[in-house]
Amino acid sequence: MDRFEKISHSVDALFGNGVSKNIPKDIDFKMSKKTGRIRAVYHNGLLLFTPRTDGGIAMSIYCAERFSKNKKFVNDYCIEVDADSKPFVEQGKSVFCQHVKRCGSKIEIGSDVPIFFKKQIIAVGKSILSSNMIKTQSRGMAIRVRDSLKSQNDGDKI
Repeated sequence: MDRFEKISHSVDALFGNGVSKNIPKDIDFKMSKKTGRIRAVYHNGLLLFTPRTDGGIAMSIYCAERFSKNKKFVNDYCIEVDADSKPFVEQGKSVFCQHVKRCGSKIEIGSDVPIFFKKQIIAVGKSILSSNMIKTQSRGMAIRVRDSLKSQNDGDKI
């Protein structure tokens, strides 16, 4: 199995069939010299995502923008925040349950979650709670932001 096919299968397993169609064909792989595993995936010098050892992926905002072209991905694996929390999330602060307007139905604990505000991605983070818990709770942290617009301006280039 070649690298591209391996990445495509992983993305489809994590986010549903068809999401891997949004991965560009001309991607570059950074490989580990010790283990030979894929360390990072780049497109045109920009970081798409890094595979995690637990089988998940740590996606960048650029990757989330590409995946968001798939409506099923947006409906099932993304959240939308309100206007009160938008400036804080853009700066890299965490998202709390009370500020979540819409929550995808397939968000699991520990999964990567793109964060939207009015159909625009403002950050990507790791879920602390599942989608059912986010919907039912009115207090507490829902998503720990890992990559935001502020940090994206600094750039994740090779």
